[in-house]
Amino acid sequence: MRIIKTIFLIFITLLIILIDFPENYKIKLSVAKKNFEYTINPLSLNFSIFGTLIKKDFKTRLGLDLKGGSHLVFEADTKNIKAEDLADALNSSRDIIEKRVNFFGVSEPTVSTIKSGSKYRISVDLPGIDKVDEAIALIGKTAQLTFREEEMIDPKIATTTPVLDRLTKDTGLTGKHIKKANITFDSQSGKPQVALVFSNEGSKIFAQVTKRNIGKPVAIIVDNFIVSAPAVQQEIVDGNAVITGTFTVDEAKKLAIAINSGALPMTVQLVEQKNIGPSLGALEVKKSVSAGLVGLLMVLVFMIGYYGKLGVIASLALIIYGLISMAIFRIIPVVLTLPGVAGFILSIGMAVDSNILIFERVKEELRRGRDFEMATRLGFGRAIDAIKDANITTLTVAFILFNPLNWEFLPQFGMVRGFALTLAIGVATSLFTGIVITKRLIDIFYKNTKS
Repeated sequence: MRIIKTIFLIFITLLIILIDFPENYKIKLSVAKKNFEYTINPLSLNFSIFGTLIKKDFKTRLGLDLKGGSHLVFEADTKNIKAEDLADALNSSRDIIEKRVNFFGVSEPTVSTIKSGSKYRISVDLPGIDKVDEAIALIGKTAQLTFREEEMIDPKIATTTPVLDRLTKDTGLTGKHIKKANITFDSQSGKPQVALVFSNEGSKIFAQVTKRNIGKPVAIIVDNFIVSAPAVQQEIVDGNAVITGTFTVDEAKKLAIAINSGALPMTVQLVEQKNIGPSLGALEVKKSVSAGLVGLLMVLVFMIGYYGKLGVIASLALIIYGLISMAIFRIIPVVLTLPGVAGFILSIGMAVDSNILIFERVKEELRRGRDFEMATRLGFGRAIDAIKDANITTLTVAFILFNPLNWEFLPQFGMVRGFALTLAIGVATSLFTGIVITKRLIDIFYKNTKS
């Protein structure tokens, strides 16, 4: 059993170290007049189990204020939404906007809903984006895709009414019946077009629509604008269609993205926009790392100077705490913002609290004449209640600040949540390292000195 535990601990240790490797760190070696260059990156997984693809990379995700990008706030028009459907409509809009941003190629976007008084808003953070205007246009596009056929009207009126004006009858076929949309190119003209693949239900409806409209036009409409109105040559039963028009490649791509992500159930309007340059973000990263290193070094010096050998053990436990916390940040993954970094730096100082409480209790027992082993046991036992109470209180505050249930009377802002999340992870990790790791290190140190 001891061998299994040892193997497990070695495996977990190696896994944490591999996850914590720096990103794109280059090492240059010169051996026998030959130069070798290696690039170190964190662990990444890419394999399949029983046909299920598992793909995961463990990299540090930087937020908008550290990486640069744009912060957008859209206000939702809810006047046509029933009160009982409001929550579902907002969540649906948020999910659709997130899909569109992902399709657009933005890595690690943050999309959340916010209630400000009686107004409902959707906050979108786009780290590292260059084409902000295009992203805004794509996000705000409602993309209501419908198919309409010719309305049966009096023949005398029909002769004087333009064909496009007669295409007003709803066919029941909408964007929700689209399984996939992608860009293709016309084999004759080479112009871009959007190919549609219908779902099973959509294929049946489309077959019926084309069957009853042979020789007649069927309008393809996006957001009440007729994109094209091709004449049906024959019944189409394979569930495929093509949207043609005077598209550029970019326009066809954006249309395909909007159709793939689905139609927004409500219109949204941009009410706030903040752009952050990547140079400012890089500067803040450098300052944050420097502050973290200085803070960690000061804590290590204090612990070693005041507690001696026990301080060395506490310092080692603190380093292990930092490695575990960073691994957790990358596994989840946590998008680090400046408040998030502040929460982590704060938790470094709080991580020492457990060790100080334990060591002071141990010193009290040693002054009473206990031997080191008994003093350690009693010190841990008497400090554990205070440690748990202090950490549970901090975790409760972090829960309130993070507000996972989106209670309206509590904060709902991403920056505050970033601080709360890193603080909670740091406190929970420090509770583990302060009680379990430190005690284990003291036991190992005591056995070695005793032997």
